[in-house]
Amino acid sequence: MDYLQSAEKAAREAGKYILSNLGRTKQISFKSKESNLVTEVDKKSEELIIESLLKDFPDFDILAEESGASSTKNSEYMWVIDPLDGTTNFAHGLPIFSVSIGLIKGNEVIAGVVYDPTRDHLFSAAKGKGAFLNGKKLSVSKTKEIKKSLLVTGFPYNVEENPDFCFERFVIMTKNSRAVRRLGSAALDFAYVAAGIFDGFWEVKLNPWDIAAGLLLVKEAGGKVTNFKGEESDIFNPQILASNGHIHDKMIELLALAEQIQLSV
Repeated sequence: MDYLQSAEKAAREAGKYILSNLGRTKQISFKSKESNLVTEVDKKSEELIIESLLKDFPDFDILAEESGASSTKNSEYMWVIDPLDGTTNFAHGLPIFSVSIGLIKGNEVIAGVVYDPTRDHLFSAAKGKGAFLNGKKLSVSKTKEIKKSLLVTGFPYNVEENPDFCFERFVIMTKNSRAVRRLGSAALDFAYVAAGIFDGFWEVKLNPWDIAAGLLLVKEAGGKVTNFKGEESDIFNPQILASNGHIHDKMIELLALAEQIQLSV
């Protein structure tokens, strides 16, 4: 079995479990504050994924949202797992969430899967082989004007502290685009950029498991992923900007302008 097949199998298995528990979850706890939820479904989903992946590739390392890093094997390969991206949505019965599994070699993502179990949408990509949705090849949008662009973003859990000028960046993007959406699942945000639904996505603070699969999806669909300065980014850089490429420079300009405006106040 190859890497992508293994990730797809694990994602589908976890997605089936998650969907069977939608609207039935009982145990909700908090990682650090009341906006950062974790449920028993997150934890069980992660267990299912890790068990499946290690059965296929027992020597690979693991970095997962709930259990953290397991790097004692010192492998050059590491699975990066978000077992339920969109926990708050899930806990409230809102059917916008996903499973995200990426595989890195060194610091480079070489395979990635984002699975939306509510729609049975399986987004997948392997380095150099393109991005796909249920087997159909994906391509980013062709929109070239920011004013005609549909964008998406998310806010960090400490949003009330306005880290990295997240409010100012949201306002300026909203004023200069057709619209900005906030879905609550960064993995799906990336996937929808890859599918040409969204023209661009930015977020000020993400974790490696939020980024790994989605970053590769966008790149393999012909898009661009950088930090807010336009520099090459990897999964360990929390600041992410992903787009169809055409509006990338304009998004960088607007994100910088928001910071300048706030600093001048």
